[in-house]
Amino acid sequence: MKFRRTQYRDNLRLNLTPLIDMVFLLLVFFMMTTTFNRESQLEINLPEATSAESTPVTPSVIRVVIDAQGQYSVDNSPPLIDNRLETLVRAMERAVVDKQDPVVMISADAFAQHQMVIRAMEAAKELGLLKLTFEAQDSPEE
Repeated sequence: MKFRRTQYRDNLRLNLTPLIDMVFLLLVFFMMTTTFNRESQLEINLPEATSAESTPVTPSVIRVVIDAQGQYSVDNSPPLIDNRLETLVRAMERAVVDKQDPVVMISADAFAQHQMVIRAMEAAKELGLLKLTFEAQDSPEE
């Protein structure tokens, strides 16, 4: 006797909606818990200051970083090709385009030449940026 096999074709479908929801949930979780560090391209050792007062960083800040060898970096960009005044002025012009009444923050290495800091101040003056500030790290408690 021959039995007939009945073939049942189940329509198996994989519901992707919960999977997509979980992926978006993980994406949002990682985006919210990630910390963003402002690191510049140049390695600098900031000079120490004993003042306990710190100035909060405002959104309209142009940060000029000067390393110990005299290389400039403006607003976390790669180091400039040379350290001439004209090159620094052009880099600062690009940084000031979308900012209103910006403050120039000079972050110079403790061993940077004084001339490099003066050159950054001259570049700010040429662009009419009169608000200057300097960045320093807190000195260790003695």
